[in-house]
Amino acid sequence: MQISLFHWDGISVSTWAGFDNYTEIARDPQLRAGFLHSFVLILFFSVIPIALALVLAAVTTRAGRLRGVSVFRAMIFLPQVVAMVVTATAWTAIYAPDGVLNTALRAIGLETVARPWLGDFSTALPAVGLIGTWLEIGLCLVLFIAGIGQIPAELYEAAKLDGAGPVREFFAVTLPGLRGQITVALTLTVIAALRTFDLVYVATHGGPGNATSLPAYEVYNRAFGTGQVGSACAIAVTLTAVILLLTFLITKVQPQEDET
Repeated sequence: MQISLFHWDGISVSTWAGFDNYTEIARDPQLRAGFLHSFVLILFFSVIPIALALVLAAVTTRAGRLRGVSVFRAMIFLPQVVAMVVTATAWTAIYAPDGVLNTALRAIGLETVARPWLGDFSTALPAVGLIGTWLEIGLCLVLFIAGIGQIPAELYEAAKLDGAGPVREFFAVTLPGLRGQITVALTLTVIAALRTFDLVYVATHGGPGNATSLPAYEVYNRAFGTGQVGSACAIAVTLTAVILLLTFLITKVQPQEDET
């Protein structure tokens, strides 16, 4: 944190900056955009994976005895054990102008939809976000399946006796029983969205323009690219504070269990 109070290029003598590096974050449109991009990624890294994983966990748990369910769960979790650099490289190839996605779109007559997904200002950030959705859904699914296994079977039996169908059973029993797991998943995925660096570094380098620039990437770029070490440290400190604040808020939102 001390370095963030100085102007320093990492080599020459530093000069006192006070809080200039912090006020720059509010003044610089590129830095403001970077933080806004991070909050957009929360939708893709956190909200969508949690919603999809809740549905998948409920469905696969009810169909636990069907052949192939365990293989399906393993395939969903697989992105969690693959190195991020490998994931980013693979998805860059998929999103390429002549990649798998555009080839498939052209094959079904949607040539007008095909585009350089990571090179288009309007689609670059959502394209990166969808990679995050694919990455995080497996983690959420594992947490929710484990949580469903801890819900007393008597609650499901009572719901069935009351005439509850699968949907009502999900909202009346499964969802309330997964409050703790949802909090953990929300915390982990929000942190993953805010600290995203390697995915952007490999796939887009913050481009096109600054369409996918993120605080974590700006920390690296300013410290090692433009020689603004003090500014990079200020961004890192601010990002850490944002992560801590959101984590605190998430834990406070979680309903507390009644004490007996």
